[in-house]
Amino acid sequence: MQQTIQSLGPLERRVDLTVPAAVIDQEVKTRLAKLARTMKMPGFRLGKVPLKMVAQNYGAQVQAEVLNDKVGEAFNSAVTASNLKVAGQPRLEPRSADASDAPSDATASDLTFSATFEVYPEIGVGDLSAVEVKRATASVGNAEIDRTLEIMRKQRATFEPVQRAAQDGDVVVIDFLGTHAEGDSAGQPFEGGEASDFKFTVGEGRMLPEFEAAVRGMTPDTSKTFAMTFPADYGAKAMAGKRVDFKVDVKLVQQPVLPPLDGEFAQSLGVADGDVAKMRGEIANNLQREVASRLKARTKEQAMSALLAASSFEVPKSLVEAEKERLAEGARNEMIARGVAAKDAPLPLDLFGPQAERRVRLGLLLGEVVRANNLQPRPDQIRKLVEEIAQSYEKPQDVINWYLSDRKRLSELETVAFEDNVTNWVLGRAKVVDTPVEFDELMGHKDR
Repeated sequence: MQQTIQSLGPLERRVDLTVPAAVIDQEVKTRLAKLARTMKMPGFRLGKVPLKMVAQNYGAQVQAEVLNDKVGEAFNSAVTASNLKVAGQPRLEPRSADASDAPSDATASDLTFSATFEVYPEIGVGDLSAVEVKRATASVGNAEIDRTLEIMRKQRATFEPVQRAAQDGDVVVIDFLGTHAEGDSAGQPFEGGEASDFKFTVGEGRMLPEFEAAVRGMTPDTSKTFAMTFPADYGAKAMAGKRVDFKVDVKLVQQPVLPPLDGEFAQSLGVADGDVAKMRGEIANNLQREVASRLKARTKEQAMSALLAASSFEVPKSLVEAEKERLAEGARNEMIARGVAAKDAPLPLDLFGPQAERRVRLGLLLGEVVRANNLQPRPDQIRKLVEEIAQSYEKPQDVINWYLSDRKRLSELETVAFEDNVTNWVLGRAKVVDTPVEFDELMGHKDR
């Protein structure tokens, strides 16, 4: 066998492979003979099937397996001899032994191939000393506990009818009818523009702003007709940018009634004895854990972005393409889980291009930083992560045992520790600026 390697670009390589026909033939004969010793066929005893019959039935399959193995061996031999680290799968193409650029010692009966592939890039981490990393900070005090309790009360609110104008936070029950306001269809209803006993919360943002503004201030048993224009990017393309008229009948206005902060409320949150002070303490502990987790995630993202900004290298296209496939499959599975019929729905891979390239680039970069700086997660670090997670559960030791009993679960935490180590490494070298974050913004609260 003979292998030659050509450089086609920064990362792309081509290996020309020649597999002598004699080698293939000999290996096929060897495997068929071995197969015949264990072959069973009607009319023959075990191991007594004629070799010719074995070849007739399994010769093509065995030959394909041998060819695949021998080409793989030739490929691995070539890249190993050249100390090449292959990224992704090679693309194999058959060649003619009498081609102008075929190996000189190839005969007409020899099998020749070219394998085009990519290699991993040389990765160097740039100077981080001038890179700014914003480290998010936030605190948990009585105001944050009160804010969280208020949200919990709203989540458990009941509603009672009122005879007043609807305002933000109220639930309204309406009938509405929408019609075209212009063109040949003026005055005609449009699809999706009619409903009865429709319920929504004013100010929640579920409805279009113009629609909400028209309903806000209306009282029960009143009607209003108003004009509005659908946004140019409206989801229903047939109505995007169209001018319409709506007639709205308000049937009911309900105001929220929040439960009092008493023992019953504490019990509803799992405090068995209804102790309100204990409830506040548990909320404070949970908030501190959640805030710390979110701050950590933000700082980690900042550190990763800084690392990417300080480093530049080519990314193997084959790895990016594979990552695009994985992202598309994940998106499809998520859609299916939400009830969308997306099993065979085409998802353009280019939609995932930027995300896929960033993920591949960051993965390669993290691997190099960990390798070069000995940042591999330690067993005690993994154990600490397990214990931290367990503290938010009623029976921490059961959770600890659950994690420690499964290698896959531990490997997920190893990834977390892996990223934590790199984050701390970056923070130790970059220009870190502590940046306060508003509690509501950190927690993703829409209403303030």
